[in-house]
Amino acid sequence: MHSKELLKGTLKTIVLKLLAENERMYGYEITQKVKELTLGNIILTEGALYPTLHKLEAEGLLSTEKVAIGKRIRKYYSLTPNGISESVSKVEEFKAFVQTMQLVLGIKPI
Repeated sequence: MHSKELLKGTLKTIVLKLLAENERMYGYEITQKVKELTLGNIILTEGALYPTLHKLEAEGLLSTEKVAIGKRIRKYYSLTPNGISESVSKVEEFKAFVQTMQLVLGIKPI
């Protein structure tokens, strides 16, 4: 398990990257994909994920589509054109940060 502080600083990047790779996803699907990809080391809570999704939507980086599934409404999120470019930017920024941290901590790059 990773600290909440580390997760908070990377959640936007994680969401943007997942949506860039999967075109559209709904909230629970995002939480399960993160859990799967991290072998259970990152568990996203609704309290962390949904404010991030709403903020990205307010920033114009996500669009939403509501789909009726039986009696339920599922809200799908996808990247806008600005969201696509922001995703690329955030991933590159994070890669550079990881490289810098490896230097600071004396960790040899893999």
